[in-house]
Amino acid sequence: QVQLVESGGGLAQPGGSLRLSCAASGFSFGTYGMSWIRQVPGKGLEWVACIYSDGRETYSTDSVKERFTISRDNAENTIILQMNSLKPEDTAVYYCNAYEVESSGRLNDYWGQGIQVTVSS
Repeated sequence: QVQLVESGGGLAQPGGSLRLSCAASGFSFGTYGMSWIRQVPGKGLEWVACIYSDGRETYSTDSVKERFTISRDNAENTIILQMNSLKPEDTAVYYCNAYEVESSGRLNDYWGQGIQVTVSS
């Protein structure tokens, strides 16, 4: 059974930090790229950051560059999103996502249940 379990969310003050973790199980973690995606209530999904299966390359959306860092530990089947210099506009539900594109072009992807991050004074 595939599971992606996020933890580490909660309330932070503007300028503060939070560290999100995502523990994965039930699939071949080391062959999957991993992403963090967020959603503000009433709005669409926003891709935040991703990391390649081997961890060698990472990408993030412009609004979080220099503030958020994505990393992974393939030995522990875990990814981390370190969020610094938080802003109120970072408030959202954050989802952990695993993705793999097969040679046939088929996309396999899995989602966590999401975790709330609230940035407020």
